[in-house]
Amino acid sequence: MRRHLFIITVLSIGMLVGCSSDDDSADADYLLTYATPYPSSHPFSLADQEWMNAVIEQSQGRIAFKPYWGGPVLNSDMSMLEIRHGVADIGLISPIYVKGGTHLIRAQAGFYGGVRSIEDQVSVYDCLAKAFPQFDRELEGLVVLAVQGGNFPAIITRDKPITSLEDFSGMRLRAPSETVEVLRQLGADPVNMPMGEVYSALAKGVIDGVVAPGDTIYSLRFSEVANHFTNIQFSRGGYPARAMSEKTWNNLPPELQEIIIGNRDVWESSLSRLLIIAETRGLEFGQENGMQFHDFPYQDQMEFDQLYNTAALQQALSIADLGIDAEPVFRFAQQILAAGSPIDCAQGAQ
Repeated sequence: MRRHLFIITVLSIGMLVGCSSDDDSADADYLLTYATPYPSSHPFSLADQEWMNAVIEQSQGRIAFKPYWGGPVLNSDMSMLEIRHGVADIGLISPIYVKGGTHLIRAQAGFYGGVRSIEDQVSVYDCLAKAFPQFDRELEGLVVLAVQGGNFPAIITRDKPITSLEDFSGMRLRAPSETVEVLRQLGADPVNMPMGEVYSALAKGVIDGVVAPGDTIYSLRFSEVANHFTNIQFSRGGYPARAMSEKTWNNLPPELQEIIIGNRDVWESSLSRLLIIAETRGLEFGQENGMQFHDFPYQDQMEFDQLYNTAALQQALSIADLGIDAEPVFRFAQQILAAGSPIDCAQGAQ
């Protein structure tokens, strides 16, 4: 069979000139490029490598990968468009950060109030994506290979700790889009920026803190630019985070498509396992490097949870002007979560 190279766009040619195939990919029928903004040592990337190794082994070497770690091949806010157009065959996508076209996927990440595990985040997302066709419309041109949950965010701050709801007032915080409205209600000034820009923003005092899980203390070295960690729990949802261009997918034979999509569980379980390990490591690293850790009062957490769900519903209603009826998506997610684990999609239909 003729060897196929899916490295086709003019935009990426300059970056790829001079790169040669590794010995273990020289005999592959399909060499697929993979791009991510994270370094190869990041938990996300370690999970990526476990998935690649499984695919290589099961395809008996017919598929090989050319990864680009920690580089500028993909932009966080343009990754979906870039994968669609072949900047890389497969990549880490960030639909919750893109500026347009993923309104429901971005909003639904805030519909998970009460979720308790990474596995449940992924399962609830799958239920929603199967029930509401708008998800597929927003992912047109892509084949989703993995859905990502994540460790529950807390608050990491540079100088001032947050130990009550009142402490949010006046704080400029980098925050995921699903938390923006509740933070505004608490008097904070939320900023939605790619995580890769946060270290510099903290170091320069551009922001006062970041809504992020404990694993970032080590993986992104936030302990170097922040002094406080508060264990308030932000609920968060799953979202599609690894995808292949549909054009590349259609050029693969069915048996290799089956291997690629059949290893979704490998990718997702690796992400879950490595993220939990990273959370523990991050918290320990922060303690070792002098960060101060703060509890958040139980009553304030309960009030925060109520505000969070109210804000999520308002976010669902706000995108009706775009022709997207998100309120049923919010209700569906909450019904599933109220039924508890294991997640049963049928609970949302009741």
